[in-house]
Amino acid sequence: QVQLVESGGGLVQAGGSLRLPCAASGSIFGINAMGWYRQAPGKQRELVAVITSGGSANYADSVKGRFTISRDNAKNTVYLQMNSLKPEDTAVYYCNAERVVLTINRVYWGQGTQVTVSS
Repeated sequence: QVQLVESGGGLVQAGGSLRLPCAASGSIFGINAMGWYRQAPGKQRELVAVITSGGSANYADSVKGRFTISRDNAKNTVYLQMNSLKPEDTAVYYCNAERVVLTINRVYWGQGTQVTVSS
């Protein structure tokens, strides 16, 4: 069992910035990739960014150049730095972690934090 605790959401003006931290606890041994997804009203959850334990990151095309994902492996914490925010970034942002147990990958989710970008 892995617990993910997110914070940092809120209401910001277009062009502003937010930083979202997510800390993993519980059965953290074997955690590999961590990342962020988001779900806008009426939309399905989509990948925003993911980072491996080795620091390799991937981003959705819509956030490249604006968002940066990073992690502190010692603290089992992942961060999403969000710059140049746009109204279309408005969504509930969910932290995600992948834990490898033997050869089985298990996925865990945080409860989400609301990000609202006003125009």
